Amino acid sequence: MVALSTVQASNALIKTALPAGLVAIFVGATSGIGEVSVKTFAKYANKPRVYIVGRSQDAADRILAECYRLNPRGEFHFIRSDVGLIRNVDKLCAEINGKEKSLNLLFLSAGQPSLDRAQTPEKLHLIAALNYYSRIRIITNLLPLLQRASSLRRIVTVGGGTKEGELDLSDLQANKVPLPEIRGHLTSLVTLGLEAVARTVPDISIVHDYPGTVKTPFLDHMPEDMLKNVEFVPLDECGERHVYLATSAEYPPRDGTEAGVPLQTGAQVSMGSNGEVGSGLYSIDQDGESASLETLKLLADMRNEGIVDRVWEHTDGEFKRILGADAQP
Repeated sequence: MVALSTVQASNALIKTALPAGLVAIFVGATSGIGEVSVKTFAKYANKPRVYIVGRSQDAADRILAECYRLNPRGEFHFIRSDVGLIRNVDKLCAEINGKEKSLNLLFLSAGQPSLDRAQTPEKLHLIAALNYYSRIRIITNLLPLLQRASSLRRIVTVGGGTKEGELDLSDLQANKVPLPEIRGHLTSLVTLGLEAVARTVPDISIVHDYPGTVKTPFLDHMPEDMLKNVEFVPLDECGERHVYLATSAEYPPRDGTEAGVPLQTGAQVSMGSNGEVGSGLYSIDQDGESASLETLKLLADMRNEGIVDRVWEHTDGEFKRILGADAQP
């Protein structure tokens, strides 16, 4: 376990260990985990330029004011967008590409507060659209900006890291996957999709994390029996840990060209989703630790069966179905 005191000590060094003017994008940051994470980042970063993406202007106005209070020397901007639609994702990324020449941090936490089987107008399962398809599209669209950054180059996507399970190849969108199995299915989909991305960008580190059960408005829509005997992660701790995932040298890129805030005493580089230390792609739990050996074996078996390629072919096919000639980032 990465102790909270270690996390906080590392975060306190961000202002001096990382350069001023970091550019960060927080997608899905107008409530819950995204909100507390962007505010925590604002507290620690040195004159950052931050884009908050979400659907609520009222919530954004409040959060922007709080970010400026926490860091009067920073820049904070809101972009209103419903990223459940891939076409909206492309518009969002085009806007970001028009404003910035490089990007240091891409933080993705958009989700929906229910587990129903709704579909988007683009015929994607809404849960999968928000947790996988739109996030992968944002990542691939913004990779060039991340690669141009001269220091920190990192992606954090909040989901079910370390909770990977069996993947139904006949139903990758999880339209009919039973609810008790849907987290494992979608978590594997995300991790394997990220593995396909990570192959091409050894200079960018990617973290897929499970934040634990955090007291956010999302829980208001969860069945009560799912929350019995659950140990909740405090919201403030969640924010601290996400900023650590976003900045610590514990999760470096594969080529080691940037490492983030230097490791604290007793900390060490994390094991990646392929079982190799410092692999560049990390499946991380609520305590900052990598996946179990059992989960790593499950991922290795799927990797050896060529499922990473099958996931990517499916993903690319969905983008082409939705976007046609505009499918290429």
